[in-house]
Order: sequence, then C-alpha cells, then structure tokens
Amino acid sequence: MRETHPDDRPAVTTLHGAVRGVRENGVAVFRGVPYAAAPVGARRFRAPEPPEPWAGVREAVAFGPTAPKRPYDPPLDALLPDPEVPGDGWLNLNVWTPGPERTGLPVLVWMHGGSLVHGSSAVPVYDGTAFARDGVVLVSVNYRLGIEGFGVFPDAPANLGLLDQLAALEWVRDNVAAFGGDPGLVTLAGESAGAVSVAALLAAPRAAGLFRRAVLQSGTPDAAAPEAGRRTTELVARRLGVPATAAALAAVDPSALLAAQSEVTRGGNPLTGRDAFHIVTDGDLLPRDPAEALREGASGGVDLLMGTNTEEYRLWFVPSGLTERLGRVRLRLALLKFGVPGATARVYRANRPDARPGELLGALATDLLLRVPLNVLADARRDGPGRTYLYEFGWPSPVLRLGACHALEIGFVFDTLAHPDAVALAGPDAPQALADAMHAAWVRFAADGDPGWSAWDARRPVMAFGPGAPAVVEAPRDDELRGWPPYRGKG
Repeated sequence: MRETHPDDRPAVTTLHGAVRGVRENGVAVFRGVPYAAAPVGARRFRAPEPPEPWAGVREAVAFGPTAPKRPYDPPLDALLPDPEVPGDGWLNLNVWTPGPERTGLPVLVWMHGGSLVHGSSAVPVYDGTAFARDGVVLVSVNYRLGIEGFGVFPDAPANLGLLDQLAALEWVRDNVAAFGGDPGLVTLAGESAGAVSVAALLAAPRAAGLFRRAVLQSGTPDAAAPEAGRRTTELVARRLGVPATAAALAAVDPSALLAAQSEVTRGGNPLTGRDAFHIVTDGDLLPRDPAEALREGASGGVDLLMGTNTEEYRLWFVPSGLTERLGRVRLRLALLKFGVPGATARVYRANRPDARPGELLGALATDLLLRVPLNVLADARRDGPGRTYLYEFGWPSPVLRLGACHALEIGFVFDTLAHPDAVALAGPDAPQALADAMHAAWVRFAADGDPGWSAWDARRPVMAFGPGAPAVVEAPRDDELRGWPPYRGKG
C-alpha cells in the first residue's frame, strides 16, 4: 500500500506497520525500519525473529541503532568514520527510492563491510540518493557484529549475523514492492566483509530465489570450520573468566564483552590475519565451503559482478608504517608463511623493481587473498547460465600515499565523493567522471545484469576503472596470475 503526502512526508505500509519517511534531494528516504525484533533479552544469541507489529505510523527519518562495536583504531578511525547510534533495535534497514508511488524498479541491497566487527548502514558514504536518483531502490542493512553476530557456541546457532542478513532479504522480498521495487529484480551487493557475506549467501540454499544478481567488491567466498571460528569466542570468554557459552556471555555486561572482543581482535587485518570472527560452515545455513560450492555451480544462474582494487593492501600497510618497517628477512618469512612460490615472487619483484619489501608483500597478499580467488571463481562460472563480470579499481588516492587502496572505490560506486567521509579517503579532487562511470555501471547491472562490458570468457576481460579513463583490459598482469598454484602449468 502506498500513500503520498503534500508535506513531502511519504508513508508506506509494511507487513508490520506503516512508516513515514522524508523527501530529500528529490528522492524518498526511510531510515531505521525494523526488519527483525531487537536481539536483546531472551532473543540475545538467538536467530532473528519478526518485529512486533506497531499501530499508527512509525517515524522513519533517523538512522536506527547500530550494532555494538568499537571505532577503528587510529589512524584508520580518521579514514573510515564509523557512526554509532545508541539503542537496542540493531536489526534495521534504510530505503532510498525514487518514490513509493513507482512500481517495478530494480533493487540493490547493500551489506556493509568492517571485518565483521565494524561498520553499519549509517556510514554516510553509503548514502543511496544517487541510486534512487537513477531509478534503483537502495536498501542498506544493519546486522549483528562480533561475538553477538559471529560467535560460535555449543548452545546457540552459528552465523547469527548471516541469519540477520537472510532475514533482511526476506523482508525485502515481502515489502520492497510498497517502496516501488520489484522483489524479483534484487541485486545483493557488499564490500569487504560485506562481500564475503554476499558470497556466503550465494552458497546458502535457504537464500535461493531472494536475489537475482550479486556484487562482490574486494571480498571472496570464504568460511572457516566451526572449530576455527570457536577459537575467537573462547579467547573472549577466557579474558572474561566465563565459559564460552551463549548463556554465560549473555550474562556479561555488554560493555565488558565488547572490550574483551576488541582486545582479542585488535592488531590484525584482512591481509595479515590474527584472531578474528568468521562466517563458518555450520551444517545448516551454510552446509559447505562457499568457495567450493560456488565453483561447483551453486547460484550458477545468478549474474555476478566482482572485482578488487589494485593496491588493496595500502589501507592497512601504509598508515601503520608496515611498508617502511618490513625488511627483506621478514618478507622472506612472510612468503614462507603464505606459501608463495619462489618463481611467483620473482615475477612480482621483476615487475616492481623499485618496490619496498612491504609493498611487494602487499601486492602478493592482495592477489593471493582477493584477486586470484575471484579469477578462479570467474573461470569456474564461464560456461554457466549466469553471466560474470570482473572489474579492477586503480585510481590512486593522494591521501597519505594510500593509492588504489581497500574501500576507496565505495565513494565512486555510491557517487558520494563530495561527502567529508569520502574526502577523508579520496581527497578533495577525486575525479567525478570516474565516479559517474562506475556508478552508472552498477546501476546498469542492477537494472539488466549488464554493467557495460563483455562478460568473462577465454579473453578474460576486466574493466579497469582508473587510473585513467575506464577501459577494458584483457588478462591484466597475466604473468603474475599464472604463477599461483591454481594456474601453474596452464597455458
């Protein structure tokens, strides 16, 4: 049911009650709409449940509460602002739409990144105005983080944050038509840990049919065994002096639980690792390794757009000083740890004669953990019914010599380069023309599954967004790619 108001306060009736948003910059926005009940009290460490219906019209102007989390440690906190909104109703979402009076519009559902311990849908760079302006309903989702969302217990379901995301997709299926969207034309997208989540949902049988297309930005299909995922939970419980059970941790003061979680996970990053929270293969929602499942045909009919940034590693290595601190001895030890073939390392070194050891390690780690798995997945899907498209974002940020680092592309995808949060990472002179091109590609993909370049085939086409004008490159840096075990020995 749809209703328009002369005071620019559009109202929509969802299955659980009416919500009233606001018109901003020519589009209608509904913020903080609950898609599940608050996961507190008896619902803590339990699968999400539908929200309680409400009477009257609920105001949906301000962002809803964000899941418990800590800010990024300096200096990343200045580069990746992470708003905190107090309250218990973390399981909420936001909708930007050209207008609820419209019908049949494509929908893009956004899962934020943050290593499963940071982030929210309230991050300003994720503002969906440009998508709605261009005819796409943008839905951004909050989900449980850290031990609340990804702890592994003997007395509670695993992957609670992933179950939250599934519940949000079910909400979209049941309600997005009231906002002008087509529930049969949903694209699920995410960056970093959000992309890992999207890949897991691609492999989850229970998510089948909830989306037609998917976007993986700087994240790959990846899941840990439950035993590995349980380690972080046990370390948190040990710091608190309680059993590693949901019942015991539910009795701990939330601020103390968050502090212990931060102590356990501090200092690691997605490229170098350390104790962290993981999506796990749980035998239920995620019955098998998602990389294996997708290579063997799971979600084979879903169109897929995916890619990486050329210098992902620089977000973690440069601000921390690792590029300067890491010498040749530590580089050799790191290559042994990662199992990098000697011949492969020599090719990377020859292609980067002026690179410092930390920069060489970063390039190798970026490809090992991100670019190679996505290329392998694209190859496996080449003859399937769903189309696969690859991109690489290469425009270098001048800020702190960050280059084409992790997360830099988000402001281009959302066309939010003017926001101060985007300026913090990209600087004040980021090329708007590149944002126009990248945002338009995502809009086209959401609308008809074709972002504007050739689908993956034997030529291995990749759309390069920067450093110059967007252009398709066939088999970029193929000499480096061919040095990794999945490709060694292949012509």
